[in-house]
Amino acid sequence: MAKGNKKELLPKQVEELLGLLKVRFEKNMNRHQGLEWSKIQAKLKANPEKLWSLHEMERTGGEPDVVVLLTVGSDKKTSEYVFYDCSAESPNGRRSLCYDRLALESRKENKPKNNVIDMAAAIGIELLSEEQYRELQKLGTFDTKTSSWIVTPPNIRKLGGAIFADYRYGHVFVYHNGAESYYAARGFRGSLKV
Repeated sequence: MAKGNKKELLPKQVEELLGLLKVRFEKNMNRHQGLEWSKIQAKLKANPEKLWSLHEMERTGGEPDVVVLLTVGSDKKTSEYVFYDCSAESPNGRRSLCYDRLALESRKENKPKNNVIDMAAAIGIELLSEEQYRELQKLGTFDTKTSSWIVTPPNIRKLGGAIFADYRYGHVFVYHNGAESYYAARGFRGSLKV
């Protein structure tokens, strides 16, 4: 739980989360070959708000894990670790959501409890793009029974649609739906840079 209104974990929660992330990291080395846990842990400890977001990713069923190290900035000396939701199926605590606030407000009845864009912002993560979703699928097999909303291009959203993806028959499929739709087997996956 956060301290007061700050997005910060209690020391015990930090240690529990770091332990869980370390076990997942070591169990899935194919996702982050060449990276060292000690460097990741040091960066996480220096960023308590990012730890809070990872805790929320975990709490909602995302099973976050490091998937890449990015070099950023013109000096090429700054780097960021990128975490994705790596749960086998779309995170259970983030399902039955329409795409965005406009879609939620457009529903006259049977409104879902929330929407993807607002929930991602509240957690402090970004919705996976189609490219990121395809990259994730190279690291394992995800969403074989569920699907996940992904970033929708503005021209599609302007026309009332939104896109989602899943993995069936050995292939990543990207589909469309009305942005106001929601399903028990559709959630969303996010990314977090630390």
